[in-house]
Amino acid sequence: MAGDDPKELLFLCALQNAVKHGGVPQSGAVIGMVMGAHPELRSRAKEVSSLAKEAIADVAKLSPEERVATLQSRAPEMITALSEKHEKKTGLPDLEGAEKGVVMRFAPNPSGPLHIGHARAAALNDAYVKQYGGRYILRIEDTDPKRVDPGAYATVQEDIKWLGLGITEVVTQSDRLPVYYDLCKQLIERGGAYVCTCDNEHFKELKQHKTACPCRSQPVEKSLELWQRMLDHGFKEGEASVRIRTDLNHPDPAMRDFPAFRILDYPPHPKVTAHVYPLMNFSVVADDHLLGVTHVIRGKDHIANTRRQRYIYDHFGWNVPVYRHYGRMGIEGVVLSTSQMRAGINDGTYSGWDDIRLGTLRALARRGILPEAVKNAMIAIGIGDVDISFSWDNLYAENKKLVDPTANRYFFVPAPVEARIEGATAHTAHALLHPSDAARGSRTLEFTGTVLLRRAELVPGTAMVRLKDLFNVKIAWNGDTPSFSYGGDSLADARAAKAHIIQWLPAQATVPCTLLTQEGTMSGACEPAVRSELGKVVQFERVGFVKIDAVGDDGVRAYFTHK
Repeated sequence: MAGDDPKELLFLCALQNAVKHGGVPQSGAVIGMVMGAHPELRSRAKEVSSLAKEAIADVAKLSPEERVATLQSRAPEMITALSEKHEKKTGLPDLEGAEKGVVMRFAPNPSGPLHIGHARAAALNDAYVKQYGGRYILRIEDTDPKRVDPGAYATVQEDIKWLGLGITEVVTQSDRLPVYYDLCKQLIERGGAYVCTCDNEHFKELKQHKTACPCRSQPVEKSLELWQRMLDHGFKEGEASVRIRTDLNHPDPAMRDFPAFRILDYPPHPKVTAHVYPLMNFSVVADDHLLGVTHVIRGKDHIANTRRQRYIYDHFGWNVPVYRHYGRMGIEGVVLSTSQMRAGINDGTYSGWDDIRLGTLRALARRGILPEAVKNAMIAIGIGDVDISFSWDNLYAENKKLVDPTANRYFFVPAPVEARIEGATAHTAHALLHPSDAARGSRTLEFTGTVLLRRAELVPGTAMVRLKDLFNVKIAWNGDTPSFSYGGDSLADARAAKAHIIQWLPAQATVPCTLLTQEGTMSGACEPAVRSELGKVVQFERVGFVKIDAVGDDGVRAYFTHK
């Protein structure tokens, strides 16, 4: 493979990774693959890092089909390796200890609607529950009032319903505060936690020096007394917390006696009146154990949390679930930050959570992306630990498989100009509603002398075009101004002249149509029959798939889905 040329090695490894996982890999993953197989390159790390960026950029320029073809031609053995793996195991890898069924959970914060980044964990858990049987818990993790949007309790569940997850039960953590309080008391009694009243900065300094704070050695009875005082509003925010007893000599300072409960008075929680809240690592362990969660699938950015949570499991003597940590999935091209989205909605930049420039699931739905396409794309990515860049092309390909067989075809002419076709008699065009399903019928478009054409398709110097499903048109140019005349019905003549086939509409029988895309708005006209497709995905021929969003007296509004 590629001899000793590091650039070729990097390119092929990036290519293989992209073919296997979809998207484009991050440089660290590619460099790791090459360095592992060619340790002699480690002394050239700076050069390799620079070449990796170039290689990944080259891969990013290729379509999924081109990637496969390029890898096949330049390193067929790498394609063979992928094929052999695929033959051995299709679908998601097995989960250890899942033979008798699983209990999985999807645990979003109610900070806003779900976005494409949430879909990976949601879809993977759903797929495994379907594969093995069992329960699928939706757990609303709302014990941090600073991250709660009251409206999100409803929007999250609406998004999950749209995604079609097989949720069997719903748990909201703020409803379970008494459960967490009782477990905290038990943990203090076991010696696994203590109440700390040290100043945070002082504690941080002690922790960095692997030194215990004075509170760590206090009697259990004292910690229990302080714990009750926390619950009774005897401390203000920042004056006391509960810490998990860990290893003060742990090489990672973040593992040393991390906090489990803190006091928060502002902002007030929208669902409960509380003064003391559990932090994520404690509430997650409590719920995973009490709800019987057997397997946890989450991003590898949670690996440190997994290590922290094991201390709590050990203190209680509970069994630890099976963990799988998948690699990071970089997503470009849309806004995913809840705070940025909310700010944009408030200042009028975005029309709402379903603005098609956003990465929310409801924005995808408005564009005509189907939930099965989202789930299929995420399952195709899988649970590998390699960091990747999410491929919108792969999502669109999955969606196209679903919408292409059902989407009726119509003409849409953006930025139209009227064209009088001299010498042409009345013609009737019969255009199939679907090219692969003649039984579905056809649309009838009557030509009576004048048509609407897209001005951008009338390139000076062009001698002939063919109006799709109608006839040929000869074009004469006077500078940049065209004039049109009938050029016969023969498709063979059009092909011989290498004439472009373009859309058209009868000038007297059209409906105004606005097509909104992520890049901007296209105004034009479409067939009147499009009015009957409200809420459906159709294909505007030679433009792409679109979802018909609104129909009114002023015409049609559609959202661009993909090519």
